[in-house]
Amino acid sequence: MNLSALPAFSDNYIWMLDDGRDALVVDPGEAGPVQQALRERGLRLAAILVTHHHGDHTGGIEELRSFIDGPVWSPAAERTPEPRQPVRGGDEIHALGLRWKVIDVPGHTAGHVAFFAPEAPGTPLLFCGDTLFSAGCGRLFEGTAGQMHASLQRLAALPPETRVCCTHEYTLSNLRFAQAVEPGNTALESHRQWCDSRRARGQPTLPSTLAIETRINPFLRCQEPEVRASARTRDATADDPVAVFAALRAWKNEFR
Repeated sequence: MNLSALPAFSDNYIWMLDDGRDALVVDPGEAGPVQQALRERGLRLAAILVTHHHGDHTGGIEELRSFIDGPVWSPAAERTPEPRQPVRGGDEIHALGLRWKVIDVPGHTAGHVAFFAPEAPGTPLLFCGDTLFSAGCGRLFEGTAGQMHASLQRLAALPPETRVCCTHEYTLSNLRFAQAVEPGNTALESHRQWCDSRRARGQPTLPSTLAIETRINPFLRCQEPEVRASARTRDATADDPVAVFAALRAWKNEFR
């Protein structure tokens, strides 16, 4: 299996997984990068997976209709281009010979889902849209802090070797924030140096892994003493993990 991050817009990735003959793509906000990759690699588009309804994740679907020879799976609780096959947490689908578990991860949007392939070749594979970013998480456009915290905990409980395929190249800015929250975390500086090197060569910082994220991502570390202390500088009442998360998310919204 070949996993590719197709750049789109200014900082999106459209993920493509292929077996050398058939491909699936995730969150095609633009059709052009997908069409080009299909032509250059001689691939058939067998499926589209959609994590949530935002236009930068769905805008290319209509233009890809003439290419696709298979289903478009998208969240049952959100309006996305029709025709489609709606999915919800607990469902299982099959694509490219793999079993994909659908996980409800509300917070960024009300009906956001993630797709998890536990038996993907090599290590498990997670397409998480805008819920979990490397060293960060999505904004709360439609959900609550409690929902997003629970969603992130659901993802963090997956196997640590799971590859995390999120859909924006936000890693360096997220790491700057993470270092402000947890300056004593030495894992952050070493990972930032690795990411700097990748970006200097024009390469993505993704996929990450859950093992990495549990070491560097403040939104997955809301019970760590330094993270809690930093959250309380923003909200003196931030004590339980959800309140800590809420304080961090509000801080990140204005962080520059």
